[in-house]
Amino acid sequence: MQQLQSLDYIVFFFYFIVVSGYGYWIYQRKKSAVESTKDFFLAEGSLTWWAIGASLIASNISAEQFIGMSGNGFSMGLAISTYEWMAAATLVIVAVFFMPIYLKNKIYTMPQFLSQRYNPTVSLIMAIFWLALYILVNLTSILYLGALAVSGISGLDFQFCMIALAVFAIIITIGGMKVIGFTDVIQVFFLVIGGLATTYLAINLVSEEAGLDGIVSGFRMMQDRHDDHFHMIFPKTSPFYMQLPGLTVLLGGMWIVNLNYWGCNQYITQRALGADLKTARNGILFAAFLKLLMPVIVVLPGIAAYALYSKGMFQTDMLGEDGLINADKAYPVLLNLLPSGLKGLSFAALTAAVVASLAGKANSISTIFTLDIFKNYIGKNSDEKTLVRIGRIVVVVSMILAILVSPYMGIDKKGGFQFIQEMTGLLSPGIFASFIMGFFWKRTNSAGALFAIVGGFLIALGMHNNFLPFADWSQVPFLDRMGWVFLICVVVMFILGLIMPDEKKGLGIDASMFVPHKTFIIGAAVVIAIITFLYNYFW
Repeated sequence: MQQLQSLDYIVFFFYFIVVSGYGYWIYQRKKSAVESTKDFFLAEGSLTWWAIGASLIASNISAEQFIGMSGNGFSMGLAISTYEWMAAATLVIVAVFFMPIYLKNKIYTMPQFLSQRYNPTVSLIMAIFWLALYILVNLTSILYLGALAVSGISGLDFQFCMIALAVFAIIITIGGMKVIGFTDVIQVFFLVIGGLATTYLAINLVSEEAGLDGIVSGFRMMQDRHDDHFHMIFPKTSPFYMQLPGLTVLLGGMWIVNLNYWGCNQYITQRALGADLKTARNGILFAAFLKLLMPVIVVLPGIAAYALYSKGMFQTDMLGEDGLINADKAYPVLLNLLPSGLKGLSFAALTAAVVASLAGKANSISTIFTLDIFKNYIGKNSDEKTLVRIGRIVVVVSMILAILVSPYMGIDKKGGFQFIQEMTGLLSPGIFASFIMGFFWKRTNSAGALFAIVGGFLIALGMHNNFLPFADWSQVPFLDRMGWVFLICVVVMFILGLIMPDEKKGLGIDASMFVPHKTFIIGAAVVIAIITFLYNYFW
C-alpha cells in the first residue's frame, strides 16, 4: 500500500495550521476570561448555536466511529447506523425535556445535578465512576484506535502517533471550552468534507471494479450483490443479533444508550450548559441533522470495503496479528487506496475527529475533577485562577494515564466500537435511571439513586460475567441486559421512594419551559420524518 505523499502532507499540515492558528487567536482574544472557571469549562454565553452543534458532533465522532463503526459496516452492514440515526431522535428529546431542567436549575456539571437533587455522597460516587469511565474506556479507546489508524495510513510508529495525538489534543484543551467549541467548527468541516470525499471515492471504486460508472451505479450494485449489508433490523437467526437484537434498537436498550449518552453525560451536555435555552436547543437540533449524515461518512465506506474485499482486493491487508480478519482495518486500508491529496484530506478528517473527541473528553474529565472533587473536598478556598490551573494539570495527567493504560484494555479483541458500548453499558442503565427519576418524580430519594448507580453497576457487571441466576446472561444481548438493569433500578427506586421519608428535593420545573419555539418544532419534525423514512426503506 502506498503511504502518504508530499501533497498529502501539505493538505494535512494546512489543516493543522488552520486549527492551531484559529485556536490560538481565540485564546489570545479572550485570554483574560480564561482565568474564570465558567469560561474555561463552559465558555459561558459565548458559543453560538452552530458552534454548539458542531462541537457536539466533533466531540462525539471519533476513532470509534471512523475505525470501529466502519469496521462494523464491513462486517454487519448498515444496521450499525442505528446508533447514529436513533441518536438524532434522542437529541430532539434532550433538547425539549432535558436542557430546560439543567438551565433553569443552573446545572453546570452532572455531579452537581446529583448533589443538588440528591446529596453530596451520590455526587462524589458518580464523579469517581465517571472519571474512571472517561479515562479507562473513552480516552484509552480513542487514543488506541486513532493511533492504530494514523499509524496504518502514515507508516509512522504506533506509540509516536498516540503521543502526537495526545499532545495536539492537550494544546487545544488547555485553552478552555471556548477554544474547543470554535475549533470544533473547523474540525467538523474537515471531518465532513474529508469523510464525504472518502465515501465518494470508495463507492466509485466499487463501481469501476464492476465495469460501471458513477457512485449511483456503485451504490445500487452494492445493494444488489450485498443485500445482507443493507438491513436495519436483524432477526434472531443473524450472527449479529447479540450486538443489535432486533426491535430493541427501536423499542428497548438503544434508548438507554442514547438518552444516557446525550442527556446525562458531562462530555456532551457541557457544550450547551453555558448557553441560553433557545441557543442550546438550536445547537442540539443542528447536531441532530449532522447525525443523520454520519452513516454516509463512517458506515458506507466500510460496506464499500467489504464489496471490494469480496472481489479479492486487499485480502492480506485485512488480517490481524492472529491471522483472522480484523474489520477495524477496513477504513485505514480504504484510505490507502485514495489518490494523493484526497488521501491527505481524509487523513485530516480522521485526525480532526480523534483530536476533537480527545479534547472534549479531557475537558470533561478536568471539569468533573476540578469543580466536583477538588473544589468541594481538597481546595475548598481556592480562587478561580488556581482552579483553572488545576484543570489544565488534570488534562495532561489524564492523557498520560490513557497512553499508559490503553495497550492493556483489550480494545482490539471485540472491535473498538463494540468495546466502548459494552463497557459504557455497565454504568448507563443506573445513571439514566437516577437522572430520569430525579427529573420527573419528586419522591425519588438518595437511597434510590445510590442503589441505581452502585447497585445497577454491580448487577450489570454480574450479567456481563454471567454470575447472576435466572438466566444464561451470556446469551442475552447486552442491549437487552441494559434494559433489564434499567427496569430493576426504576422499580427499586420507586419502592424506596414510597417507603422512605420524602427528602423534598425536587427540581424547579414548570410546563411552559418544555414548549420549544416554532422553528425548532419544524426542524425536529423534519428529523423524525427522515428517520422514519430511512428505517422503513432499509428495514
